[in-house]
Amino acid sequence: MEIVDYLRVARRRLWVLVGVPVLATGAAAAIVLFAPQQFSGTAYVAAPALVGGAAGTQYTGTQAANQFVAAFGAAVTSPRVLADVAADTGVPPERLRDGLAITQVGASSQLEVTYTAGDRAKVAPVLTATTTRALAFLFSSQVGIATGEVEAANADVTAATKAIGEWEKTNKVSQPDRIYQATLGELTSLRQQQLSMQAVGNGRGVDAATAAITAAQKKLDELGPKLPDYQALLAQRDAATNALSQAREGLQAARAQAQAADPKQVTSIGEAHEVSRMTELVRTALPVGGAGLLLGVLLVGVLELLSRGRAAARPVAPAATTAASPAPAETVTAARP
Repeated sequence: MEIVDYLRVARRRLWVLVGVPVLATGAAAAIVLFAPQQFSGTAYVAAPALVGGAAGTQYTGTQAANQFVAAFGAAVTSPRVLADVAADTGVPPERLRDGLAITQVGASSQLEVTYTAGDRAKVAPVLTATTTRALAFLFSSQVGIATGEVEAANADVTAATKAIGEWEKTNKVSQPDRIYQATLGELTSLRQQQLSMQAVGNGRGVDAATAAITAAQKKLDELGPKLPDYQALLAQRDAATNALSQAREGLQAARAQAQAADPKQVTSIGEAHEVSRMTELVRTALPVGGAGLLLGVLLVGVLELLSRGRAAARPVAPAATTAASPAPAETVTAARP
């Protein structure tokens, strides 16, 4: 088919191409115009201290802003946050999910949380509860986790210290590592004294030094086999102490982030306003009209196919042919004279 054929078909089926989009657009316009008035409000979340900066912050790097926006959006629509907001405001979670929208302001970490509903009085409370619960979900939970880590590390330190005390009680010696080092130093000094006594010929001094050396060596021999177990306990306590120090640093950082995420400091709630019906009409009618036009084109194609199918299936009547027969020749009787 050529373009002329398509134009001929479009002119013949113009009522379909025009009627379907008009009906679809009219129906959409009627739904928008006769629907209950909607109200919308916006909450602004601006927390630059939560994104980037020190390495201890939760969101760092070149993608920190996008990560924060994605995490906040996921928190807003999470079942836990929706359930908490529903309990705070009395709005069902399904309606909250349909009415909430999260928008990132440019490439920054600032967010716009928009809520649209049919009740003006519910807009501001829903926005307040949503931002508060979402920020608490993201940052206050970190404080709880860090607190748990501190408690676990503190319990490890307590257990390691208790194990050291029990070992000392069983072996009847306190701080054997220090005693061993002190005895080792004393033994070195006694040997020097022994050599000095021998050099001057002091027999009594040599005997006294020898006895002291023997006693010190005996003490070292007693402590030596026990020392590895005690040092292992000390290593456990040192590791637990280091873990406790790191956990406390993490708790301090989590508390700083939670303080930086205080909703009273980082959020502002705008006033609720009526949603423009004209804007909603344009936003709804244009896509519906385009879909109606596409549907009309498809219907024209279907109608043309059906029409051609019926024409092809219709039997063709035989053409009437008229055979020309020569006129009968007149018999002329020639009179002969």
